[in-house]
Amino acid sequence: MTRHLSMSINGEPHEFDAADHRTLIEVLRDDLALTGTKDACRQGVCGSCTVLVDGVAVRSCLMLAARCQGKSVTTVEGLAAGDRLSALQQAFVEAGAVQCGYCTSGMLIAATALLESNPSPTEVEVRAALVGNLCRCTGYAPIVRAVLAASRAGAGHPVAAVGS
Repeated sequence: MTRHLSMSINGEPHEFDAADHRTLIEVLRDDLALTGTKDACRQGVCGSCTVLVDGVAVRSCLMLAARCQGKSVTTVEGLAAGDRLSALQQAFVEAGAVQCGYCTSGMLIAATALLESNPSPTEVEVRAALVGNLCRCTGYAPIVRAVLAASRAGAGHPVAAVGS
């Protein structure tokens, strides 16, 4: 069965038809060309496909698109303000937390969820929030440093766009 869906994606209203079996990542990448969200394991293990649904970090490979009816979805493309990186994205660049890049979108989204709920996390809290996101390149230290730096720089608003 196909459903007509309506949701906000990165602050923009979207309406489209999707078969009941389609996952959110399939719709985001294949139908809406939002390819920043990575499609890796398709089992909810790696975290590369993490997006925010109504502010909660979820694995888009496991969530049916139909479950997002009427909800707000934020992908990595929605973190920047136009061509200005968010403070968190800038911190990732400055800390060398971006290497191969495959985990980066999921890490950024998971860190965004953390910083929105806890603007001043400890290192332990950052590591706990990122535990479901796998990275093979960085050893996690630069990612943790980036999240902590964004937290300090953001003064309570760590995901605001740089220069805003």
